[in-house]
Amino acid sequence: MLRLALTTIALVLGLTVLLPTASAAVSREQAAELAQRKAPGRVLKVERGLHVDNSVIWRIQVLTAAGEVRLVILDAETGRVR
Repeated sequence: MLRLALTTIALVLGLTVLLPTASAAVSREQAAELAQRKAPGRVLKVERGLHVDNSVIWRIQVLTAAGEVRLVILDAETGRVR
């Protein structure tokens, strides 16, 4: 019985570390504005996802005046460009 309880606790703790939080400190609109500061142009797409280190990020595609599509990746908690 004790072994089952310890296994359950370990599983719950492990999942809380692996799963990202449901909400981000930086909203979708804020992420788009921050990306436009880094790469001025028209925002094409804003997606939330996971970085390789399991942190939550925003991926923003921006079409520049030169016709280039730039990908800006922002940390969803701090708003810093990665």
